[in-house]
Amino acid sequence: MKAIISHDIDHITVSEHLLRDLIVPKFLVRSNLELTMGKISFSEYVSRWTDFVKNKWQNIDELITFNNVKQVPSSFFIGVSKGIGLNYSNPLAQVWMEQMISRGCELNLHGINFSNINVINEEKELFHKLSEHRANGIRMHYVRTDQETVLNLSKAGYKFDSTVHAFEDPYKVGGMWELPFQIMDGWVIENGKRWQSASLNEAIERTKKQIEKAHKHNLKYLCIDFHDRYFSKSFKTWLDWYVWVVDYLIKNKMEFINYETAVNELESELNLNLNKKDHI
Repeated sequence: MKAIISHDIDHITVSEHLLRDLIVPKFLVRSNLELTMGKISFSEYVSRWTDFVKNKWQNIDELITFNNVKQVPSSFFIGVSKGIGLNYSNPLAQVWMEQMISRGCELNLHGINFSNINVINEEKELFHKLSEHRANGIRMHYVRTDQETVLNLSKAGYKFDSTVHAFEDPYKVGGMWELPFQIMDGWVIENGKRWQSASLNEAIERTKKQIEKAHKHNLKYLCIDFHDRYFSKSFKTWLDWYVWVVDYLIKNKMEFINYETAVNELESELNLNLNKKDHI
């Protein structure tokens, strides 16, 4: 089993949310609640306010640097359309697209529309126009889907999607590979709440069980989703959890790859099997 770690970019600045949605008031309620419940320390609480004043709700550069040190390929999903809680501008997205590409990161689309094939196509073309980079892969924001989403993404010409949450191996939908993911930071640490409900040790034990489950299913790939915003001492449990995940996988001799490599492996294996059938 190989590991694919990816990062969804949901926020870049605080100001992008002002007067546009309820993200800021929800953040204030959440931080005060977590402090009152003893889920975060006072220094962590202060750090969150420091980020707030700095207008900084992303940690992309810091995360890439850490991944490079640990030899983990950086795979990002960035949006080009506004959606629930995702409100950064396209010029700001372009700034980070350029940095990701210049630093050798894998860059894919964090999709918004999951139901209309025409809008799905428009969003894909907008990503290409803004980044000058073809979107080979996609993950829908909030992993939203309907019965036609995956098929429509295939029709739009994506090489892969990683929206489905399942302990399954990759499978073909039309000409596209669906690479299910198994672990997401929020689902482990929030555990069904809208705030941090698990301690670091609880999150670690829950994650170990999920990794064991992936082994029991003999999966080809373990796919993990970690949001860049949480790579900060402002969210210490999340930061420590991610560092632990990477070190744990290294300790257990897990090979890290990105989606492009995985898709190439899958295509090679598929072609090999087809050639074998032709010679029978």
